[in-house]
Amino acid sequence: MKFDTKIWHPNISSVTGAICLDILKNEWTPALTIRTALISLQALMCSPVPDDPQDAEVAAQFKSDVNSFNKTAKLWTENYAKNQAEKKIKELMDMGFDEESSKIALQKHGFDLEKSINYLLSSS
Repeated sequence: MKFDTKIWHPNISSVTGAICLDILKNEWTPALTIRTALISLQALMCSPVPDDPQDAEVAAQFKSDVNSFNKTAKLWTENYAKNQAEKKIKELMDMGFDEESSKIALQKHGFDLEKSINYLLSSS
């Protein structure tokens, strides 16, 4: 598992998207399910562990100035997550699909543009 969209978080590489989560590395066992991994990732997202960072620069900012960290995280969300979704919606709308159908298709297919196009074309 890794993040494709850039994210500002102490336990996720701001460059590669690699996640510092023990059950994804040395604590992984075949008994763990994808559900367990996702719940653990969700917990990590809500409660960063800056003392065991994947990204030292982000962790240092989190520890020294959490307000600055929050501002940077918000900026990255706006620049990398929100803008990407809006670009894909616009691209689908430029192809003639309405905004609501475009949003639904993208959400249903994990924001994969090609799968969303195929879905929209097969639904027409």
